[in-house]
Amino acid sequence: MPEERTRVEPGAGAGADAVDQPALPDLSDIEAVNNTIADVEQVVLGAPRRYTSGQVADLVGVPLDEARRLWRGLGFADFGPARAFTDADVAALKHLRELTESGLLPATVAAQFVRSVGQTMARFAEWQTEAWVEYIGNELTGSRSEQVVTTAGDVMLELEPLVIYAWRRHLAAASSRAMQGLTDQQTVGQSLAVGFADLVGFTRLSRNLEEAELGRLVQTFEDTAVDVIAEQGGRLVKTLGDEVLFVTFSPDSAVELGLRLVEAMAEEEILPALRVGIAYGHVLSRMGDVFGTTVNLASRLTALSPKDAVVVDRELAAALEGDNRYELHPMWRRPVRGLGLVEPWTVCRPGTPIPQ
Repeated sequence: MPEERTRVEPGAGAGADAVDQPALPDLSDIEAVNNTIADVEQVVLGAPRRYTSGQVADLVGVPLDEARRLWRGLGFADFGPARAFTDADVAALKHLRELTESGLLPATVAAQFVRSVGQTMARFAEWQTEAWVEYIGNELTGSRSEQVVTTAGDVMLELEPLVIYAWRRHLAAASSRAMQGLTDQQTVGQSLAVGFADLVGFTRLSRNLEEAELGRLVQTFEDTAVDVIAEQGGRLVKTLGDEVLFVTFSPDSAVELGLRLVEAMAEEEILPALRVGIAYGHVLSRMGDVFGTTVNLASRLTALSPKDAVVVDRELAAALEGDNRYELHPMWRRPVRGLGLVEPWTVCRPGTPIPQ
């Protein structure tokens, strides 16, 4: 008997062709689950898996080892001799080969691009899928399997242009920051204010929360941090569950950002106290992350910070001298392993109590 099929239309403005999807049985059946997974995968990939890695290498015109290296660079596992690749995989490797052969990008730079795309997209895909699966479980009714496949197609069609748009906007902003930081010594390193914001007592608190409550807490923390950092013109480097890492070009913008974070988090009843540590100095940037002594110092200052406070290093405190928007209060000097004697300062708004 021919398989019954349903028609899935793209969302408004998607500008893509409709996709035929099979109407599958209920997800309570293990076989049905596997069938649904296969159908969702085909919707997302856009084509069936038809090539082995060796066939892909032959079609692209590169040695098999090079094809596998590029594939691993994107963050994907080797599939061995299985027919695991689509026409899109062939096209992607051809683009990479042409990019390097044309001289537009050196092979070493292309390899960095490949790794950065793989790491970024892997996290984005996990994040997006978690939200989508939660929605599927909580909101959808009726024939679950059919709705899973339908929703996968619609979500992909609507999000794909948004991903390209966001990438271009962030690329423009990053390019502007890079040009702003240019020096005669090239951009191997630059001076930045680096800050960590950490939820106090998160580990202990997380043990007493249900998973759903913990998820809401982390989401509220990340959402609030993202909003404040963007509002203050900083850059969110990464989130670490109960901690965020951010950078700014100027010391005063970093301090204002840190104080705003403390104030914003205090307005959220679900969140515990926050502590912020900020250091200013030479920073090495690689693959969107930041490294160096300044980063390590900012992390250590966070650990020294009282609750609902912002603590800065001596260099940043000196840069704020005479700025009547802030009050600086010295803390005890103390030795820190690997960094020597550290001189932390607490920063407050004028007239506010000194955090203890």
